[in-house]
Amino acid sequence: MNRPLLISLLAFGSLASLAQTPSKKRLIQPKDYYRLQTISDIQVSPDGKWVAYGLSSVDSTKDKRNTDIWMVSWDGQESIQLTNTPEGEAKPRFSPDGKYISFLSARQGATKGQVWLMDRRGGEAKKLTDLKNDLEDYVWSPDGKKIAMILQDIDYSDSAKTKVRKPYVLDRYHFKADVKGYLENSPLHLYVFDITTKKLDTLTTGIYNETSPVWSPDGSQLAFVSNRTEDPDRNQNTDIYVVEARKGAKVKQLTTWAGSDNNPVWSPDGKQIAYLRSTANGNFLMYDQPVLAVISPNGGEPTLLSKTLDRPVRNPHWTKDGKAIGVLVQDDRQSYVAQYTLSDGKLSKLADGKRSFNDLAPVSANNWAALMSDPQTPTELYALENGNARRLTHVQDAFLAPLELATVEGFTSRSKDGTQVSNLLYRPANVPANKKLPAILFIHGGPVAQDDFSFDMTRQLLAAGGYAVAAVNYRGSNGRGLDYTKAIYADWGNKEVLDILGATDYLVEKGIADPDRLGIGGWSYGGILTNYTIATDTRFKAAASGAGSSLQLSMYGIDQYTNQYENELGAPWKNTDKWLKLSYPFLKADRIKTPTLFMAGEKDFNVPSAGSEQMFQALRSLGVPTQLIIYPGQFHGITVPSYQKDRAERYLQWFDKYLKSKTL
Repeated sequence: MNRPLLISLLAFGSLASLAQTPSKKRLIQPKDYYRLQTISDIQVSPDGKWVAYGLSSVDSTKDKRNTDIWMVSWDGQESIQLTNTPEGEAKPRFSPDGKYISFLSARQGATKGQVWLMDRRGGEAKKLTDLKNDLEDYVWSPDGKKIAMILQDIDYSDSAKTKVRKPYVLDRYHFKADVKGYLENSPLHLYVFDITTKKLDTLTTGIYNETSPVWSPDGSQLAFVSNRTEDPDRNQNTDIYVVEARKGAKVKQLTTWAGSDNNPVWSPDGKQIAYLRSTANGNFLMYDQPVLAVISPNGGEPTLLSKTLDRPVRNPHWTKDGKAIGVLVQDDRQSYVAQYTLSDGKLSKLADGKRSFNDLAPVSANNWAALMSDPQTPTELYALENGNARRLTHVQDAFLAPLELATVEGFTSRSKDGTQVSNLLYRPANVPANKKLPAILFIHGGPVAQDDFSFDMTRQLLAAGGYAVAAVNYRGSNGRGLDYTKAIYADWGNKEVLDILGATDYLVEKGIADPDRLGIGGWSYGGILTNYTIATDTRFKAAASGAGSSLQLSMYGIDQYTNQYENELGAPWKNTDKWLKLSYPFLKADRIKTPTLFMAGEKDFNVPSAGSEQMFQALRSLGVPTQLIIYPGQFHGITVPSYQKDRAERYLQWFDKYLKSKTL
């Protein structure tokens, strides 16, 4: 063998060896928000061979997320992008014959979203509607000739000829809501649109809202949800109604529960309607969990299939053969797929484990399409076949490829009063199990929600910063039964704080957390609980309170929760002592020694920025290190990608400043 050839072979071998060497993984960073894609709104084709979905990705030049419509074959072998426009698309729906996919978009400079129609085999989409109203929801009729629509009445109050808007004229009890802003009188009504003639027939009118329309299998009727009490703003009652799909038809009320009846789904034979009913039979439903119910479309007493489960169920769907109803069940850090058999009412788990399912659609008798994530994998689309999950999409592969993520495990702590609390622990990658770490208790909002075995970007980022991160399912969370959820009724900042401190004690006792380097944070009710906790215990050396409040008395009338306040706490002028008791983080602010970062969205009507501003001002006056961050134009949820990145960076900078010494 000659020398040049030998050198070439050696060089080739070295390059091949280098190519086979996996690149070194890195820790997740705030800038990775720009790379994270999200899947939503799965829709199965009538023949069960395709699943359409929305895929959201970041347009970094415009600093916003944009959603396009994709489609994947049931065998997972083909993936097709159907739309690709800067305006974005939403709500993909297959036509009943499976030949077309419709979607909503405000293309070509339109100010209102319209229904567009696309041949699923390809080609340009065509605009189907030219609506003047805001379109909230739509659903195809079974014969494919009509579309039921929920449209909002046109608001004629802002008819100013200049850019200066006319004053808001408000006379409602519930007069503001996050994202929607100030609420005037523009109800949502049910219409039927004829695809051939483009004629739009009005089915409902009046002061009431109609939502969640579903066609009967024969196409003769529509079921929908509405609150038709004397003053809908003063309660959370909703009922199921049916109406013939023709102009002038009389509306018929099916359910009479004083709580809520929602999410109607017609059985394939048209003889039953499944829906979700609240457990509570009253005006106030904050601490509640839905029950799966079935009723005849002629009315009568419903059958409560999940009454004895004592866990919240959601997302009901009939199986294709009509013999069972699939649901998602939230249960102690899990969200699993289950099925109720109609003949005997028996519950069967189809897919569970340390993962979280968050959407569901029927494919055949025993097969389902579902969205699922786990602690180290953001949401992907899966096929569930006889209980086995097979991944259909791989949109997160590129996101995950360079990353080394924290490991996640469950742990159970005991609070001072003996209550057992279910939690999650995020351990940084490549850190010895016996190493004592600075720790952050990052608290979920709600309060009626739960931290489960799903992917959590914020906690992964904090763990990548070198922190042990704990998620605490304090009392008030769901997934542990109704009594556990209702335990904090009219008693905020008491049992939840006991549970947070109990989890903190556990981490310290087990040698996981350094007791001298403890932090706490959260958003929404997590921010509220951060304030309650640092006003109770001074052991935390840093805190980050997002979209929180403390002077609860001052929240009356400036946020969207008046109905809750008056039902749970009583009117402030009648029950002032209760309101003042729950305002202790502000009224006892001089007890707080923890350096605290406060954050809020400028336009938040859920927990207005005043809640953060008040606490910032109090700590600033008291000389406690503090800072206030207001995100311009943002509502309760921060949605601008650069702001999401900024928030994560500020979390890390703040905690690093107070929890890490120069020697670390």
